[in-house]
Amino acid sequence: MAQADVKPEPPFRGRATIRDIADLAGVSIATVSRVLNDRPDVAPETRETVMQVVREHGFSTNRGARGLSSGRTGMIGLTLPLVADAYFGPMLSGASEALYERDMRIVLAPTFHEHDREVSLVERLMRGTTDGAILMLPEESEAELRTLQSQGFPFVVVDPREPPPDGLACVAAMHAAGAKLATEHLLELGHRRIGAIAGQPGWYATEERLLGFRAALAAAGILVDPDLIVYSDWRTPWGIRAADQLLSLPDPPTAIFGFNDNVAIGALHAAHKLGLSVPDDLSVVGFDDTAHAAIVIPQLTSVRQPLAEMGRMGVSLLMRLIEGRRVDAMRVELSTKLVVRESTAPPPR
Repeated sequence: MAQADVKPEPPFRGRATIRDIADLAGVSIATVSRVLNDRPDVAPETRETVMQVVREHGFSTNRGARGLSSGRTGMIGLTLPLVADAYFGPMLSGASEALYERDMRIVLAPTFHEHDREVSLVERLMRGTTDGAILMLPEESEAELRTLQSQGFPFVVVDPREPPPDGLACVAAMHAAGAKLATEHLLELGHRRIGAIAGQPGWYATEERLLGFRAALAAAGILVDPDLIVYSDWRTPWGIRAADQLLSLPDPPTAIFGFNDNVAIGALHAAHKLGLSVPDDLSVVGFDDTAHAAIVIPQLTSVRQPLAEMGRMGVSLLMRLIEGRRVDAMRVELSTKLVVRESTAPPPR
């Protein structure tokens, strides 16, 4: 298993990319793209500099010719549940930028969390003109993913829903380590009754974050109270209900750890309804560090997932598979980081 930073590929293992050409010519990727597409808004000397590098490194300026010579189309499919979303948006952005740097095109296929829709979309991508696919939080079971793999279609799973199967290319965050960081932060502030709004049972992220949560409590000599763990959908209304349940206990928690930012924001709403001040009466921590974490009041302490980097790494792995290059680690886990803001403080005396 690889984790944390994965070194980028040397620029010329295989064909030069549009980014390689830009670096060597000392110009932006956009400038190279304008030159290759014969746009008029490029200075003659800049155009000649770029074309000299192109000629020296054998970069074909014709997409069709590049496709014929490589047997590839330069098109990559990408399935994801939602496009305009604070969680999936950064992953999509990271993947899109990585594909742009490689002069690749993206075929976007939103699934809306519908299993049959995703199966149909992946089938279309495989039977169509895409060279491979990035599957973000796929709905497919392990058996379905293995069937897809057996058909020789290159794909990478980013943010797996189920525990990542051996032998399938996968990119994830270090969920357990991140949850441990969040729980340790609350323990260091003095909290001892910490509630957890977990995700849906059986999800990889849920189970890994529970491992980290329990490990931190055990290291502090605190027994896990099952009443303080409430499973929930990942959306804010469910977070409100889960927090209501925790805060109605005879001995309620002084802190709540939401397993994503949405349910943690739900806990903020629940506290407000009860007249509780965050963080004076109740501390709240989230997970993901989406854009929402920095704009709610109070600003949310959260565990940052490297969402954009997960998308970029998915593309990097996929290109290795498509090009038949060696893949040293089929499963890559990227580090998480605790971002402390305004929603956590020592428990009330």
